[in-house]
Amino acid sequence: MSLPLGSVRVLDLTRLLPGPYCTLVLADFGAEVIKVEDPAKGDYTRDYHPKLDQDGVYFHSLNRNKKSICLDLKSEDGKNYFLKLVKNADVVVESFRPGVMERLGLGYEKLKQVNEKIIYCAITGYGQTGPYRDRPGHDVNYISYAGLLQLMGEKDGKPVIPATQIADIGGGALPAVIGILLALLDREKSGKGQFVDISMLDGVISWLQLLLPGFLVKDSQPKRGEQMLSGALACYEVYQAKDGKWLSVGALEPKFWVAFCKAIERDDLIPKLDAPPAVQEQMKEEIGAIISTKPIDEWMKVFNEVDSCVSPLLSFEELVNDPQVNDREMIRTVAHDTLGEMKQIGIPIKLSETPGAIQTQAPKLGEHTHEVLKEIIGVK
Repeated sequence: MSLPLGSVRVLDLTRLLPGPYCTLVLADFGAEVIKVEDPAKGDYTRDYHPKLDQDGVYFHSLNRNKKSICLDLKSEDGKNYFLKLVKNADVVVESFRPGVMERLGLGYEKLKQVNEKIIYCAITGYGQTGPYRDRPGHDVNYISYAGLLQLMGEKDGKPVIPATQIADIGGGALPAVIGILLALLDREKSGKGQFVDISMLDGVISWLQLLLPGFLVKDSQPKRGEQMLSGALACYEVYQAKDGKWLSVGALEPKFWVAFCKAIERDDLIPKLDAPPAVQEQMKEEIGAIISTKPIDEWMKVFNEVDSCVSPLLSFEELVNDPQVNDREMIRTVAHDTLGEMKQIGIPIKLSETPGAIQTQAPKLGEHTHEVLKEIIGVK
């Protein structure tokens, strides 16, 4: 089956999470993604534990459907090979700090001279401009500057670092995918490539749609644990069952709240959906006491019979066996040359006519160097 990005060639200089996640999405939908790795070490996630077949499991997951070549971009030969590859590529993705590629003599202006159609995507913490452009950082730093981490956690508690990387994926990788696809679409009309400047801080700020606009209009700083969707309401909360497991309740709309209250046999709470904070806290205590009287499975038998927006908090063991997750093929068993098979995260974007596919396993360091250089630029 022809995949939507089957004619797109991507040179991927990125490491760790944001860039590889971006190019993973492109590769899953057919782009030829060539990882250009340092000969000495390669992508750092190769060394992360736990490992399978000598590479980290995170590397396996993020780099399927890709090829790997080794080039020393500090050497003249490495630079020359790279420029020849650029001449025959559509997209370059890098995640170095601003100025690194320019110092190597491989910045956008140089690449544009070689191929005016090249789309150059740079994923950085703070973007190519501004006083923070040269600062180092990680996910926790970007969500801190965005004002998001300050709001995460319980009221009167300390900020809680999220368990997954919001800035890396939501603020960096996904905007990069969108930017690249927009640039490819525009190139169909203009015939020219362009520079795609992705700042993870910018991306996180754009996520604050239900938090920041209120401040911009009313100059009122939201407080941790007191927002509608993060601690303020009894109808949007987590409660612990008798067996120690947890139940999430998202009964925001009146019809869901009515169903929830009837299910726990507390019709008297129905009129209090939008009650003031003190009443909300009292309701949380009362609801918590009720939920603690039964184990999670018994509660789910109750709530599965009504429209109430109630779900169990699953462990990963429960997740991988969940019927909805399996029906959507979000945990896939794929073939592997040396392991026989391995489980991986599936493809979240479902296209009816040209669905994405897991076609090849993550490459060994430099596995395709000779093949790619011979095929694309004629090196013997």
